[in-house]
Amino acid sequence: MSVVLDASAVICLLHDEPGADQVRGELDGARMSAVNWTEVLQKVVHAGDPGIAGDLEPWAAAVGLSVSNFTVDDARVAARLRAPTRELGLSLGDRACLALAERLAMPVLTADRVWAGLSVASEIRVIR
Repeated sequence: MSVVLDASAVICLLHDEPGADQVRGELDGARMSAVNWTEVLQKVVHAGDPGIAGDLEPWAAAVGLSVSNFTVDDARVAARLRAPTRELGLSLGDRACLALAERLAMPVLTADRVWAGLSVASEIRVIR
């Protein structure tokens, strides 16, 4: 079964942090919201290597990760998720990930431990 990746999962993989092997095993057919892709790219640029940001798109395609547009329906779901996730401090990017997972009926893979406490439509898999 394919998964939706949160930005934290891809960043974990790029830095080869604990949990990277689990992400690596789920890449083929994985999806990511364009909002979360933005988060990944800005982390890479902020880390001081803006040149690598352009290399990430071919890498993503090669490993089977596709980036999905953030739709109007995703926006509605992300807005609806604001109240039930506010207490855990989820960002718009986090809710965009959850909205895509709900739309595609796929589980989410994240490195963000606080997500384990979520009560949402999609299965949450915390990688560490």
